[in-house]
Amino acid sequence: MSIEINNESSVEVDENAILRLASFALDHMHVHPDAELAIVLVDEAAMEQLHVQWMDEPGPTDVLSFPMDELRPGTEDSPTPPGLLGDVVLCPQVAEEQAKAAKHSTLEELLLLTTHGILHLLGFDHAEPDEEREMFGIQRDILVGFAMSERRRRP
Repeated sequence: MSIEINNESSVEVDENAILRLASFALDHMHVHPDAELAIVLVDEAAMEQLHVQWMDEPGPTDVLSFPMDELRPGTEDSPTPPGLLGDVVLCPQVAEEQAKAAKHSTLEELLLLTTHGILHLLGFDHAEPDEEREMFGIQRDILVGFAMSERRRRP
């Protein structure tokens, strides 16, 4: 996988954990190993600008996804074709506030948001109740599987 992470925010984050999670999620969704993904972390002002420009919504948000080649999940026998998956834009400051409310770490929130953003790139949505159940179920499976793989990784 070609995964590029660019932290343009003023917040220090564990980019390696985000990279491992993104790789795990793409593998879980059977995305071709030659697919490309960019993850950008921005401050609140930059995120607000993107949120207004692309969603016509005021204020910063937690995550935005910008799909490129409209790739969809593959299967074990038939992975997605190679291509540009797109960009996931995260705002660590918004993630930090949400993490406090959810009573978990900012990193855990960023991992959840990264997974959420990747699923949007793969065509998932949560506008309708059945779509939400499917997307959030896959999101949970990825995060649980990633947490288990991280525990095995550490001695």
